Amino acid sequence: MALLETKGLGMQFGGLKAVDNFEIAINDHELVGLIGPNGAGKTTIFNMLTGVYLPTDGDITLDGMSIVGKKPYQIVKMGAARTFQNIRLFKDLSVADNIKIAYHNEMKYTTLEGILRTKRYWQEEAKAHQEAIDFLSIFNMQDYAETMAKNLPYGKQRKLEIARALATNPRILLLDEPAAGMNPHETKELMETIHFIRDKFNIAILLIEHDMSLVMGICERIVVVDYGKIIATGTPDEIKNNMDVIRVYLGE
Repeated sequence: MALLETKGLGMQFGGLKAVDNFEIAINDHELVGLIGPNGAGKTTIFNMLTGVYLPTDGDITLDGMSIVGKKPYQIVKMGAARTFQNIRLFKDLSVADNIKIAYHNEMKYTTLEGILRTKRYWQEEAKAHQEAIDFLSIFNMQDYAETMAKNLPYGKQRKLEIARALATNPRILLLDEPAAGMNPHETKELMETIHFIRDKFNIAILLIEHDMSLVMGICERIVVVDYGKIIATGTPDEIKNNMDVIRVYLGE
């Protein structure tokens, strides 16, 4: 059974069919790319997979359970986390606090204990802070723990957003254009990071990306969409040589 699977997935906005009969099955530990021209429906697909949009057609299952109609936070609890094309950090909080936010479901103190700053509140906060530091050390970012997120270099902001998503302990991570705005050095570092987290955390990854060197360099399988429909699926070599893909996306 696939970890994440869609059947007949569709999304209609008024008279516009943004996604039509999108079907994909992603297995444990698989690294899959989703590509296509601007406006092809890629982010709409991500928004359906993560509960931002309610599909007008079809079904989505995560580990065999339907997630259609679930709220985004419920889907995160079930094991699917995402990043966004436009970085969405809590920029006026520290790097460590951005990671600690991912642990909010595990905090054992009550709202009243938080207001009164009880002993259990301080114990739980200290434990979460140490876990955040330990987690940041995996990404060699522990020295930035007390830095305001908005003061990080762009590439490290991207890395922090990915780290925060991973801190929710997902089984599949969805990355929406993680290389957007990056220079070649940052993109190379990102490729290494994606490989590292897939193997370190033993998770599946689905990514949207326009940087073809990144997609072709790390993805095991690529799905190509155009006008909301899948036009090709295959290995990087198969996609590079697919005439439909060349015509609508890569350029003849």
